[in-house]
Amino acid sequence: MVSTFTKTKFKISFAYSIIFFLFFIGINPINAQENLSADEMLIKARKLAFDDKNYLAAIALTKKALLKSPDYTDVEIFLGRLYTFSGKADSARVTFIEAMRKNPSYEDTYLAYGNLENWNNQSIKALEIVDKGLDYHSKSESLLILKAKILKSLNRYPEANLVLVQTLKFYPKSTEARSLSQSVAYSSAKNTINVGYNQTNFDKQFDDPWHLGSISYGRQTKLGSIIARYNYANRFKKNGSQFEVDLYPKISQIFYAYLSGGYSNTIGVFPEYRTGFSLYGKLPKSFEAEIGFRTLSFDETTVIYTASVGKYYKNYWFNLRTYLTPSSNSISQSFSLHVRYYTGGQDDYLSFGIGTGISPDNQRNNIQFDLRNPYKLKSNNVSFGYNKSIKQTNLISLNFSYENQEYLPQTRGNQFAIGLGLSKIF
Repeated sequence: MVSTFTKTKFKISFAYSIIFFLFFIGINPINAQENLSADEMLIKARKLAFDDKNYLAAIALTKKALLKSPDYTDVEIFLGRLYTFSGKADSARVTFIEAMRKNPSYEDTYLAYGNLENWNNQSIKALEIVDKGLDYHSKSESLLILKAKILKSLNRYPEANLVLVQTLKFYPKSTEARSLSQSVAYSSAKNTINVGYNQTNFDKQFDDPWHLGSISYGRQTKLGSIIARYNYANRFKKNGSQFEVDLYPKISQIFYAYLSGGYSNTIGVFPEYRTGFSLYGKLPKSFEAEIGFRTLSFDETTVIYTASVGKYYKNYWFNLRTYLTPSSNSISQSFSLHVRYYTGGQDDYLSFGIGTGISPDNQRNNIQFDLRNPYKLKSNNVSFGYNKSIKQTNLISLNFSYENQEYLPQTRGNQFAIGLGLSKIF
């Protein structure tokens, strides 16, 4: 028989084994974590921050990685960014300044530090930081774009535009620079005067060409831009005038609107009244969406609904639009696709368009909504254009379009239009 002493000794040994096992499994993750390399800790910290949203744990692990590799700049920058995301701006500043001291030419430090100050409404400080980074990396796309954003926030639009023109010379396929350039252009032009002329010729439908001329004045205000326009036309051997006002009010950083109204006392040459409204929203990845309506009033009022989606991609801008015109028994649909290929800045591009139906926004031919039941109009069109800026304050535009239209049952005719526009920005 086993003695009592032996049993007691066995129990004590077993208890020690259990304690040792529990201690081992408890300390093993700590040892395993301590044995991780700085790179492995950085990867794990990224997962904690971005996947688990556990910034405190990510900060603690990043600090350990930095203790293991004190000169590892990427680790130090990530720690600063974690402080930034956690709302600890002062700690982030200390971290970025230390990273700059250790490695003064490292590009990402200036980008992360500049973003911190810009997000905290310290635009002047952010600009100083970015400029220091550009001293080392004069062609950095990220730093140049950040500098343009900061200048835009300071309402220094001409400087922002120059930075973006430079950026697009270095990186002509930069979607972000292209999109930002458009935003700066809308904000920077305080005054714009435009004159335009368009002539439309017909092979069958009408004997005489149509003439359309316009002059407009635009003014940028704190609430958005406002444009007043006078149109003069000769159609059907009659002369007519129209007055229009377009508004582009800013709603937020994401949304803006389009409001438009027009009046003419020469019905038939122009609609008596026209109105328009659209709401635009800026979406992620350089997309933009729009939804709205237009009305054209002759003897009766026609309501046309519209929706579109736009996208910047490298040197290109794509816009797909539809117009929907409901009637008592059907809905007329028309579609158009417009593409721009940018050759330089925001106002330098070649354009191409293809579509079906008549656009209520096209002053050249929207009068044809009055000629017969618009729901039965059948047409196909294609257009080409060229826009060129001269010394950034003068713009010239040329466009040509062709349309094949069924203007009577089983009878088609061709329309050829050419237009010229000149603008002065000041």
